[in-house]
Amino acid sequence: MVYYIKGIWYSIKQLYLQPGHAIRDYIEGKRINHFKPLSLVIVLATVYALIYHLGNINLLSSDNESSLEITENIFHHYYWFVVATTPLNALATFLFFKKTGYNYSEMFILESFKTSQRLLLHILSLGILFVFNSPTSIKTINYSLIVIDLLLIIWSNIQFFKTFPTVEVIIKSLLSFTLYTLVFFVILVGYDLLIGL
Repeated sequence: MVYYIKGIWYSIKQLYLQPGHAIRDYIEGKRINHFKPLSLVIVLATVYALIYHLGNINLLSSDNESSLEITENIFHHYYWFVVATTPLNALATFLFFKKTGYNYSEMFILESFKTSQRLLLHILSLGILFVFNSPTSIKTINYSLIVIDLLLIIWSNIQFFKTFPTVEVIIKSLLSFTLYTLVFFVILVGYDLLIGL
């Protein structure tokens, strides 16, 4: 058990001190201290889901009933949502960073670690939402998380793809995030239409 906790702590610490470098080192074989990336996603997604459900935290602030239903489904099945969308996120990153020489499985490792990085931030935000649970706080925190998530993605990618021009990495990071978001939105709309039948 101590081994797992040490590995989780080490990986999380590295993801906030030098994310891109730590992930690249992991891909290059320097894995001894790290917790496995997909396992880290699963552990953190489970912690998030437990806190969300046990804390009875409301993350919904929309007036749109259809949007609320979809969002509520995502939060109630957050564990599956995070695990299921990580390959999609890896595919979007792979498509825009194909010329970097990394294959899809390496991009999957990259995205798994980046997802873990953002999950920890979201877990911490649940504590804030538990204390300040008003519609205004929910909107402010949710919008802030989107911005911070994007900044973490860009920071991690700049370090990971250090041999490429920074501006190019920023643009490709934004494009891959946009593609992921669009595909995810299409899937959600399809799901909503399917449920509505």
